[in-house]
Amino acid sequence: MTSPSLVWFRDDLRLADNPALRAAIDRGEPVLALYVLDEESPGVRPLGGAARWWLHHSLASLGERLRERGGDLVLRRGAAERVVRELVSEIDAKAVFWNRRYGGAEREIDSSLKTALRADGIETVSFAGSLLHEPWTVTTGSGTHYSVYTPFWRACLSLPAPRAPFPEPRSIPGVGDAPASDDLDDWGLLPTRPDWAGGLREAWEPGEPAARRRLRRFLDEDLRDYDRARDEPAAGATSLLSPHLRWGEISPFTVWQEAVGVEGAGGFLSELGWREFAWHTLYHSPDLATENLRPEFDAFLWPPLDPAHLDAWQHGETGVPLVDAGMRELWHTGYMHNRVRMVVASFLVKNLLIDWRRGEEWFWDTLVDADEANNPFNWQWVAGSGADAAPYFRVFNPELQAKKFDPQNLYISRWAADAPTEPIVDLGETRKAALSAYDVVKRAPKSPRE
Repeated sequence: MTSPSLVWFRDDLRLADNPALRAAIDRGEPVLALYVLDEESPGVRPLGGAARWWLHHSLASLGERLRERGGDLVLRRGAAERVVRELVSEIDAKAVFWNRRYGGAEREIDSSLKTALRADGIETVSFAGSLLHEPWTVTTGSGTHYSVYTPFWRACLSLPAPRAPFPEPRSIPGVGDAPASDDLDDWGLLPTRPDWAGGLREAWEPGEPAARRRLRRFLDEDLRDYDRARDEPAAGATSLLSPHLRWGEISPFTVWQEAVGVEGAGGFLSELGWREFAWHTLYHSPDLATENLRPEFDAFLWPPLDPAHLDAWQHGETGVPLVDAGMRELWHTGYMHNRVRMVVASFLVKNLLIDWRRGEEWFWDTLVDADEANNPFNWQWVAGSGADAAPYFRVFNPELQAKKFDPQNLYISRWAADAPTEPIVDLGETRKAALSAYDVVKRAPKSPRE
């Protein structure tokens, strides 16, 4: 009997340009795919509600596509290291392949598992499939990692061009009688009582085929307006690829390859650079979601939380039209335009003086594209405590932002037509209060966090 190869899928729910899957097929033995819902391993952050909805549908799509090509997807739940080792023993696998992850807890799991499997004589190989450049390959002249985006991206562009994506396999040699698998429906990833996902179903189609269509439409139709209109939330000029990239339904190598030769794609590709920068930052600072990246911000003591203010912000009831429009779009679709994300985050942190971690937690639960790098990275950027962050004294004025980027009131009219009209705080007074409170940061000693 031949010994199968096990491919452990994680945030790479695709067949095309999947180095781990390619390596397993090239080995010439039967291939079995595995996905582990790990909510037990120490340090692994449980998925938010919107992410769980997306994961359900993405796994359903992946399983169907694997079966169409002769393969199988086994679903198991539990601590990942234990589950993988049990399945390796169960099917007598002689090789295990996966694409790398970059969060601190995930790296510890993968390192421990790789050591254990190799000690058992199992070929175990990990691959670069989620980032254009591995975090340890982009360094300053002194060998340290970058803390400012522009030189970081310049360094990335000076490296050899990202590799060409691998083609999608036409067939996958299956294992015959696949081992027992959990039923996806039994995982309870979808909301039921109440079913709040109607807006998500209207807005999104998870899965690899939808990701490819989304990219093609953007390059063919929307890219021409990207540089001019990407900051306008009603313009429809952005790619909407973020959740597909977050779940690995399309690889950054595929996006790069198809966009790099298109006229006017430079601004869009630089956004891939920000994605890389966030993940590299997380790699070097695993506590990005809980600790200020700039330690002088530890001197700032957040005032006691006002639950009414937090609730008003979460549900789009602040009386500030652009903020309420963004928060209602988020609640309905699991998504928010990037310009509006900056505005609502600034309002929470600067005008309401609520800890950025509270906002990060809410976005983690409600965004379909929230990942453990970009979500906290962007919140710290707005708060001023992050890498290459906006200065603490920069406070986005929601009224001026609306006049500049939604001048015809199209976005606000769509999402916040019935929102309150009386602001819960005075924008001018709270801006002054924030600047005064943040003055302690200016006086705090500045030293890098190790």
